[in-house]
Amino acid sequence: MKKSILFVIALLFTTAAFSQNVISLFNGANNFFALMQEEKFADARGYFDENMKSKITEENLKKLWEDINTKLGKAESLEAIQSKTQGEFFSVTVEGKFANGSQNFLVGFNKEQKIVGLFLVPSQTAKEYLKPAYADTNLYVEKSVYVTSGKHQLAAIITTPKNVKNFPVVVMVHGSGPGDLDETVGVNKPFKDLAAGLAGKGIGSLRYVKRTLIYANEFAGVFTVKEEVLDDAVAALTMAKTIPNADLKSIYLFGHSLGGMLAPRIATLSPDLAGIILAAAPARPFTDIVIDQNKYMFSLSKDTSAVNKKRLDTAIMDIEQSRIKQLGTKIKADSAILGLPASYWIDLNNYDQVAAAKKLSKQRIFVIQGGNDFQVSKTDFDIWNTALSKKKNAKLKFYPELNHLLSPQTEKTSAAQYQVPVSVSEILINDVATFIKEK
Repeated sequence: MKKSILFVIALLFTTAAFSQNVISLFNGANNFFALMQEEKFADARGYFDENMKSKITEENLKKLWEDINTKLGKAESLEAIQSKTQGEFFSVTVEGKFANGSQNFLVGFNKEQKIVGLFLVPSQTAKEYLKPAYADTNLYVEKSVYVTSGKHQLAAIITTPKNVKNFPVVVMVHGSGPGDLDETVGVNKPFKDLAAGLAGKGIGSLRYVKRTLIYANEFAGVFTVKEEVLDDAVAALTMAKTIPNADLKSIYLFGHSLGGMLAPRIATLSPDLAGIILAAAPARPFTDIVIDQNKYMFSLSKDTSAVNKKRLDTAIMDIEQSRIKQLGTKIKADSAILGLPASYWIDLNNYDQVAAAKKLSKQRIFVIQGGNDFQVSKTDFDIWNTALSKKKNAKLKFYPELNHLLSPQTEKTSAAQYQVPVSVSEILINDVATFIKEK
């Protein structure tokens, strides 16, 4: 899931190509950050295209700059240093040097030389992905394929255990936002870890690239989780049945975060599914989750000043707008709320994942939650537990030490932990394997 609603900004790159005046783009990026340094946020926002303007307010830019200054001190220099073509868009890397450290930025421009995206680039000192100790490549093979979902082709990897007949298969479904087939977050790749760990236990898997990563241009208007998640998950489950030596009566879905929240809904669309695993799955409305995340980040900042408290209150007021359940005279399907169309929020808000799970009688359910997860809390696990603990087809387990990526941590902390390579818990993988193999 997204860590904050304040600066969730996507570069919407498509496939056509064009040439750009690099010097002009460098000047545009440098001028934008010069205005940010001068705290002329309204003028800086003038560099945005209309879509960016609809998502990022002047107050958002001010908050972003204040957060960076709080963390890194006053800016000493900001200069464009690198450029790259991204389909019909162009990205410019801006090197930022501050009093207490450095922070690079990635700025996306369209062919009109308007800014269409803004990213904070992770530190170059971040470590690389760490192969789990339990990943024994002698025990499994991997094959690159494509999941076909309507007109979409999504790169995927099928992992199968060697010398095993009639093995179960797990299809992995991502959390919020664009995601690659490993569900890479920072230097961690939870889906890659899970595939390797489960294969060592004689269980196959299929993981695929999320549509929002490859076809981002299709998500600029009206859409719901059907286009974002459901259609592709069902297509992947269909493909799983074609894997040689797979046990067609033992196809499972592993839904992480948003994927876990939607797992009961996917199960109703795939009635022959053997079961679902809900990992770090919200049991409450998405709005509640986002508010909790913002309150947590406020407490973590240890800045209890009236100014910062007012920022939090303002953010919560903005988030509350996402509770809508129907369109109105002022709210249209494409009305932007926290960077997502009203159609998306209405679809989510009219879906009760707990009620949907309670109605499942034939498909098995396994709910897993970490205690060091600052994105989805024990509150959600408790709701799942109250609703499902007495169901014969349900199992639940709480792991006090695990974070949102299902890896062991000593404390909750912040998203900075995702820049440290820590593999998915082997204990959790063993539990998932045991659940799948239970009859």
